[in-house]
Amino acid sequence: MKEIVLIGASGFVGSAILNEALDRGYKVTAVVRHPEKITAVSKNLVIKQGDVSFIETVAEVSKGADTVISAYNPGWKNPKLAEETTKVYKAILNGVKQAGVKRLLVVGGAGSLFISPGKRIMDTGSIPESYLPAVRALAEVYLIDLMAEKSVDWVFFSPAGILEQGLRTGKFRLGKDDLIVNEKGESKISVQDYAVAMIDELEKPAHHRERFTIGY
Repeated sequence: MKEIVLIGASGFVGSAILNEALDRGYKVTAVVRHPEKITAVSKNLVIKQGDVSFIETVAEVSKGADTVISAYNPGWKNPKLAEETTKVYKAILNGVKQAGVKRLLVVGGAGSLFISPGKRIMDTGSIPESYLPAVRALAEVYLIDLMAEKSVDWVFFSPAGILEQGLRTGKFRLGKDDLIVNEKGESKISVQDYAVAMIDELEKPAHHRERFTIGY
């Protein structure tokens, strides 16, 4: 059974991934700043308080893990959201490498997905100006930091355009670099089904040093 380190396990996406992993019987070390926010209870769950902006912290909590899953998000109301996204993901990547963990699954963003040849969502003007720097920062994690990484088997998993609370259906479509839309032109996925696909990727790796995406 694979042992997982889950960074950001108390967040919107992280908590869904945590529940899915525990439901499937995985041993999970949840790394969070505020342990009291974790509501899940399981004999397979270890909660560790830690600041993953430090390489040493990431390396320490990751040692011995088969896979690190990062659902790190500084918080949409954080005034330094873009800056911390860039800084902390560098620390996470380097900490994982220092710990000798070979597999890193990253909760990505939809902003870098294409809606037409050569045109990404973040270039369409559809994203509010206040969020755009953070969206671009997470896109750069994928396009610059991860794309240059050759020693870690990483994955950047972009959600659909709308990621929301919903049902765990287990029925969805996967793609690579293009936004997935339904017959109404909508791009949606529940956070529960996103978590299903993330743990599916953990169980049966199908993507290596690349991005993939999801939608109904």
